[in-house]
Amino acid sequence: MTAQAQAAQPSLRTTVRDPRHGSRASLLWALYFHAPLTRQELVRRTGLSATTVRTVIGKLIAEGVVTEGAVTKSLITQDTVTNGTVITDAATKDAVTKGIATEDAVTEAESALVAVGRRAGARLRLVPEHRYVIGVEVADTRVRVGLFDLALTQRAGVVYPLPSEGRDAKTVVGHILTGLDAVVEEAGIPQGHILGVGIGVSATGWNALPLERLLSTGTALPLHIDNGAEAMGRAEMWFGAGRGVQHAVVAVIGSGVSASVITHGAPYRGATNSAGEWGHTTVQAGGRRCRCGARGCLEAYVGAEAVLERFRQARRGRTIPGVDKESTFAGLLAAADTSSAAQRVLEEAAVYLGAGIANLVNLFNPQRIILGGWAGLLFGARMLPRIRETVAAQALRRPYAHTTIGLCRLGPHAVALGAATVPVGRFLTEDAHRPARRPATTPQRALTGTPPDRPPTATPRRALMGTPPTRTPVP
Repeated sequence: MTAQAQAAQPSLRTTVRDPRHGSRASLLWALYFHAPLTRQELVRRTGLSATTVRTVIGKLIAEGVVTEGAVTKSLITQDTVTNGTVITDAATKDAVTKGIATEDAVTEAESALVAVGRRAGARLRLVPEHRYVIGVEVADTRVRVGLFDLALTQRAGVVYPLPSEGRDAKTVVGHILTGLDAVVEEAGIPQGHILGVGIGVSATGWNALPLERLLSTGTALPLHIDNGAEAMGRAEMWFGAGRGVQHAVVAVIGSGVSASVITHGAPYRGATNSAGEWGHTTVQAGGRRCRCGARGCLEAYVGAEAVLERFRQARRGRTIPGVDKESTFAGLLAAADTSSAAQRVLEEAAVYLGAGIANLVNLFNPQRIILGGWAGLLFGARMLPRIRETVAAQALRRPYAHTTIGLCRLGPHAVALGAATVPVGRFLTEDAHRPARRPATTPQRALTGTPPDRPPTATPRRALMGTPPTRTPVP
């Protein structure tokens, strides 16, 4: 299993007590990230015995969680006919052409191989349609709801814009509950096949507990609520720019600014689950007032609202064209082609953002820093070279030399996708061996049901460890 797959996989020793269930989870995680695999490949990848793999895979196939593909035609050599081995790098007809085997022998060998294919060359994979999950993003500008299969391919989606002013809990909760019904209806999935709803909260000023309480009065589906930056971080580590690394920081810039710090493959959350408030680190003592009430926060210099406000000031209070924050921010970037004022504003923001990223490099020594969020993607597409230049000037030489800085690869759907990984991860690790815990139902019927008791939504995380290396400041 790759380091990335291991990182995404919660510790089985702390989540699964029955060794049989641990074996099942190990096989499911291996198939999730590396399918298609044969049984022999699963033995090598997981370290489980051939008997255990054969037994567990047989049960998973019977339950419809795993499927196996047919054995494909392959080159038949004399050893193939004699021993039943499979050579996979040429066509069967070449064996006949070269006189290695007769057509009758080839037919007999292929029949025999198909007969033993379930024990030898059959390729196994998860059935994406076995279950479904829903991912939700609650941002300052929108509520996005997506329905995904187990492979996290989106099957349906809906977006509800939020007004810049007057956003309240009732509106957001209503959009989420309406969105659950909308995506299920659009996808036309069978009843009872939804594992749960992951919700990534990127909007400022929200608390997960009241949001869960409000939502639980309208749906009986399991809810898993997380910080939007953490959700985006999981998505990028599983499928995007973070694949293959153990130490990364996903920097999220929208109206607010935050970060997901990944160390040893797991998110660092801190003592009270509030780590990652990168936007409220100080970059200018006594500087501009931030929305949090403090002065000089990074968010007050690089958050979308702060950057737009600086441009308004540069325009002597004149409004900036745009129907919402995103279109207005895009208009600022476009104006920089002809407006010296826009150029100055973006240059200043790039310098402060570069300084903030340099702090991340010096503090966490990541292999990769990934810039995301709707404003981060827009801003980075234009200003990434200038940002990198500032980081190089501000960061310590040794950690910077081992850090790459790039953009989020999953685009605007990353938070909803990352939120959906939570119920998927629970299924692979904990729920795959359990029967359904509630009657088959869709969210529409669940709206009138009594919410079930839910287990804690947090998965085990390893603590940030290690002794800081000796550093020599850049001259």
